[in-house]
Amino acid sequence: MTIFRFLYEILSVLFQGVIYIFKGLFNGIKTIFSFGDYKKIIDFYSKELNISEWILVTILIVVLILIVGLIAYILYYLLRKYIILKKKLVNQESLLEEINTLNDQVEGLVKENEKIAEIYSGITPNSNNGKIGGANVNPINPNEPQVEGEEVEQEEEVADENIRFPQLYRIDKLNKKTKIVNYNNTQTLPELVDDFRCFSASQLHLYYNVEMIRVFFGGLACGKMLIFQGISGTGKTSLAYAWSKFNKSDPCIASVQPSWRDRTDFFGYMNEFTKRFNETGALVELYSALYDDRCHTIVLDEMNLARVEYYFAEVLSILEMPNRAEWIVSLVTNTVENDPVKLNNGKIRLNGNVWYIGTINNDDSTFAVTDKVYDRAMPIDINTKIDPFDCRNQEALDLNSVYLESLFHKACEDFPISEKSLKSLSTVDSFMITNFKISFGNRIMKQLNIFVPVYVACGGDEVGGIDYFVAKKILRKLEQQNIAYIRDAIDPFIEELNRLFGKDKMKECIEYVSMLKKG
Repeated sequence: MTIFRFLYEILSVLFQGVIYIFKGLFNGIKTIFSFGDYKKIIDFYSKELNISEWILVTILIVVLILIVGLIAYILYYLLRKYIILKKKLVNQESLLEEINTLNDQVEGLVKENEKIAEIYSGITPNSNNGKIGGANVNPINPNEPQVEGEEVEQEEEVADENIRFPQLYRIDKLNKKTKIVNYNNTQTLPELVDDFRCFSASQLHLYYNVEMIRVFFGGLACGKMLIFQGISGTGKTSLAYAWSKFNKSDPCIASVQPSWRDRTDFFGYMNEFTKRFNETGALVELYSALYDDRCHTIVLDEMNLARVEYYFAEVLSILEMPNRAEWIVSLVTNTVENDPVKLNNGKIRLNGNVWYIGTINNDDSTFAVTDKVYDRAMPIDINTKIDPFDCRNQEALDLNSVYLESLFHKACEDFPISEKSLKSLSTVDSFMITNFKISFGNRIMKQLNIFVPVYVACGGDEVGGIDYFVAKKILRKLEQQNIAYIRDAIDPFIEELNRLFGKDKMKECIEYVSMLKKG
């Protein structure tokens, strides 16, 4: 038929052209590498070329060889790229298949974890009334024994998948029948200093001098945030641990990670995959503090491994609010049935019985703590170890935060900073503004008027409290300046301190600026 002849002739021309392309490419490559032809040409002209012309010919031949080599390398490179790209595509397909398999496995593990959590929650119908092998166990935490005489109500729990805050929910269950504790506090601040020091030594074998404990109580009084800084191994975390144990509570130690970037690393976040809130230890401690009035402690261990103002800025800002009823943090945007009873519209209140203690190791692997953080906290240097000493045996106390804060308020009333010291501080402030370009500021003055009276009430003297506070809170800012510009003003500053407060009375300040001068 005519149509078939037409198609045959059209396709014949097409395929013949393709054959000519490959044949031409092959013949071209064959011609390029036809070394016999090159030799014939060289032999033909060898008798006619002089020395200079032979040099030129040699250079030309080298250039041609380089060009041919470059062409061969380009072809090899393109072929290699094609093979690698093809391999990557195959690997990506394999990875996608593996990811799908892992997602299926994760979903199965989540379901299995939910079943395990239901078994160990201790409140399922088949929990054998909280007994394992005939022994009493704590249904809230099976790893801890149940306190003798403590009754934990065994009720059928709602469906596990309906609980978004499982740990907070269990705290609610545990505290349904919480008895009111009669704290019956009668201690004075000097007695508390001595009790805490003896408790640490006799019960925990942790040793601190009286001066350190006075400074610590002063820090507790002037704010909810303290920073323990110094070389590694001097007992920064141990002091916070001892304080928690002294108050018959367990410290919450939040180990800061370099990956911490925002508030979710501290409070937790809603996991959209499991439909549960990923509760952190800090959140659990904050919620537990809503059920009692003990002094709770959250330790931000090595807090400057990440930038503090990234993950803790919200808490620092909230703690600045004078009305504690406004210390509110939003966790979720909606509420559902079985949410923790002390969450109000998905928001948790930061109770006033919680103190936050950050520990800092100053080395090259950490971030510098900014003024914003230091201004809102009380820094305490812990750089020395105290030798063991004998002390009377002291048990932990039922110390509540309301009573402790009442002692702080009473100290401010009984031991306010004297007018003479305030005038001297005003003179020092003017000197530092003129020569060091730093100042006290309203926030720091407010803290100073709390720290010093409490320090005095704990058995210290007024000038000693002023000395420590000024050195740690104000002169610390000099580290950020060029020492060359302020070195000449350091000796006059020391003379001014000696004139205003007495010779060598401001020991901490003098030692600090003298160290800066030596550089």
